[in-house]
Amino acid sequence: MTKTPDDPRLDLLQGTLDMLILRTLQWGPRHGHGIGQEIRRQSEELLRVETGSLYPALHRLVKRGWLKSEWGVSEANQRAKFYRLTPSGRAQLVREQDRWSQLVRAIGRIMNPAPATEE
Repeated sequence: MTKTPDDPRLDLLQGTLDMLILRTLQWGPRHGHGIGQEIRRQSEELLRVETGSLYPALHRLVKRGWLKSEWGVSEANQRAKFYRLTPSGRAQLVREQDRWSQLVRAIGRIMNPAPATEE
């Protein structure tokens, strides 16, 4: 699906998908599709994570040791891989949240600069 200029959905900044996945799993294990749905729901439909981005990110996070995965049965009674945070994933989420806060403050300073003072 191609995004049009008047589409209200937002593009994710590079690196934020990992943080959003970790945050979503903070409340417990979910299967891949459920992670994407929760990000969409929490963002009030503004963020939609495409399958081509979600699953490579999940595999990358497992490889880094921030997530564990195991097979289970979804709410639709289908076999699905469920992901959960590891202790190092929780620590990484804290680091990601700190970096995000710094980025938001820095962008805020640029977008809303303090009035210049005369000397």
